[in-house]
Amino acid sequence: MKGHSCFIFLFCGIFLPRILGFPQTNTSIDCDSLLPNYEVEPQTSTPPYIIAVSFDKFEPGNEIQVTLEALKEASFKGFHLQAREVEGDVPVGTFKITDPNTKGLDCHNMTNSAISHANSDLKQKITTTWIAPNDTSELQFIATVVQDLEKFWVGVQSKTVTPTLPKSANGTGPSKRKVWNKYIC
Repeated sequence: MKGHSCFIFLFCGIFLPRILGFPQTNTSIDCDSLLPNYEVEPQTSTPPYIIAVSFDKFEPGNEIQVTLEALKEASFKGFHLQAREVEGDVPVGTFKITDPNTKGLDCHNMTNSAISHANSDLKQKITTTWIAPNDTSELQFIATVVQDLEKFWVGVQSKTVTPTLPKSANGTGPSKRKVWNKYIC
């Protein structure tokens, strides 16, 4: 009887996570390389996922809705999403957690600088809100998307999003500073 209990415990610990389709432990994705800690190589085919953004341009403090969505009949169990300057390798801005299937991550000691899956449920789409930082240049949202233990894509990208500068800041428009008329009492 004792040997039977050991076998059941061992079976559950080793095989149950694979049977359920996505491990519950040790599923982190590196903040820099965006690679999961799996022994499987990433897919090189075109990913069946897109990242859509609500705006092409932004100003500091703007909120942009970001959606990671599966195409056709694909789905995903895990993901890691960041905003990075084009050609950059560090996350910028912060995410507001608005979807129960997401959780914030602290990359490079910045709170909610990335988001990830909060559970291993099959997902067709997640939506979040990104808050633009004060100083940044053109950026893209970039993700690793995990379909299952054997298939994941690294570097899924959104279109480029561009910061706008207020016209008074670059000297091409009228100043927003009030001028007091010295003749008015």
